[in-house]
Amino acid sequence: MEDDIYSDIGGKAISLDCQKHSSFCSEFTVSSPKVSIGKVMAYTCCVWLFAYIVFFFTENTAVLSGAILITLLGMMLYIHFVKVDHESLLVIGSLGIQVSSSYASGREVTTFIEMSKIKDIVINEAIYMHQIIFYLCILLKDPSEVNAVSSVVPLFQSSKPRLNCLEKVYKSCQEILSKCQ
Repeated sequence: MEDDIYSDIGGKAISLDCQKHSSFCSEFTVSSPKVSIGKVMAYTCCVWLFAYIVFFFTENTAVLSGAILITLLGMMLYIHFVKVDHESLLVIGSLGIQVSSSYASGREVTTFIEMSKIKDIVINEAIYMHQIIFYLCILLKDPSEVNAVSSVVPLFQSSKPRLNCLEKVYKSCQEILSKCQ
């Protein structure tokens, strides 16, 4: 399909890549900007400058060593557990939906939901901080009750795309789901 530039709820640019593999299979990938080296250097300089000021007054070298270790450990934890480079949604009409998140460190987390467990895909709204945001989610069937929903699986949690991006994904997902029912 096409690559468009969208933004997240904070106004930062994100991109949506839509690939239609067949009439029953589509993949949507929302990509966030890479880690900014300028921000990393600014935070590192601030921490190290503060540590040097403390060292200057206390003359304790453990302060400088601690600052270096804390910065390195913090950066490693951030890129491995927090910074998501891209999130993807693979919808295969006959099988199910695969949701994947790829972190800046290369770590990937993937979840697969069988089509028999999916009730619907909807755009929901929520109150986030001081604003109302929209998010795409999968409604899972309740096995004990026919028309009930057992749980909600939110999609694109890290990138938090705005409504115009979610609508495009929603329409394509609904096309595939309608062909499978």
